[in-house]
Amino acid sequence: MRTSFFLLISHISFLIICVYMLFSCNRIAESQANKEETPSLVTWKGAYPAAILQTGEYPLWFQLTENGPVHVSAAGDSRDLVPWPYAPHVSFMENINSELIVVVNRFGFLKLAAESGSLALYVFSGGDFWNEYTSGGFVFYEGGPAALIYPENHFLDTLLPQRRSPLFRTWSFNMNSNTPFALDIPALQFFPQDEGWIINALWQGEDGYFYYRARNSDSGEVHMFRTINPAHAGEEISIEVFYDSYPLQKDYSHPALPPLPDGFIYTGICYIADNIFASWEEQIDYSIGAAGFVVIKP
Repeated sequence: MRTSFFLLISHISFLIICVYMLFSCNRIAESQANKEETPSLVTWKGAYPAAILQTGEYPLWFQLTENGPVHVSAAGDSRDLVPWPYAPHVSFMENINSELIVVVNRFGFLKLAAESGSLALYVFSGGDFWNEYTSGGFVFYEGGPAALIYPENHFLDTLLPQRRSPLFRTWSFNMNSNTPFALDIPALQFFPQDEGWIINALWQGEDGYFYYRARNSDSGEVHMFRTINPAHAGEEISIEVFYDSYPLQKDYSHPALPPLPDGFIYTGICYIADNIFASWEEQIDYSIGAAGFVVIKP
């Protein structure tokens, strides 16, 4: 009798284990299927610098790769040129509160901050998820940086499947982790991704308004909007008002900037703790080869 009882318990336990394994396998398969649309979870362990930069007599050169910035001896190391939406390069930069925030296309964020007489370089990588999207805007929202990413399909073969807008359009970071996290801007959510809407431009004008552009990948419709409060829907505006609101381009020349090889240009310049940060690119028409930045003490 006791033997039969234990045999019954054994069979029940075996069935429970089988059901659990089947459920687990299905969850793993589902997780793999959704991998492209679900970024890695943030592990809150505190951000740490990737490098401490000590500027002096010589410039510090960095080249941007799919894995982030790499220290090099000088601008160069020419790469195959690809259309700008698909190349790693500095898309946006902004100096705020004595810190420099940088958005790197197809990668994530960088931050430079003065620490103990040197510059700390922090790297916030979006990993494989960010590598699929183009950086289309940068603003400050709710006291933190917010970068817009979107699928740029213009230069892709039209016979290939067109990538849809990511589930999370805007991203931020803080000093609790070296991993970016999603930061929802409500004004953009009035254009659902599942209806083909892509937000491919976002900035804040000198008038304080937030400007953004929505394009429908199915119908081809394009609309421009602005809102003084991005927590609410914007008002539609003309294309002239939209482009006239774009922040004025700064002068990228400076006598302290070292010369670049032929075919290379400086694309941006900012100051951080008595140092100059300047982004550079190898350019031909709309394509980019090597790209990176230099940090110097003038």
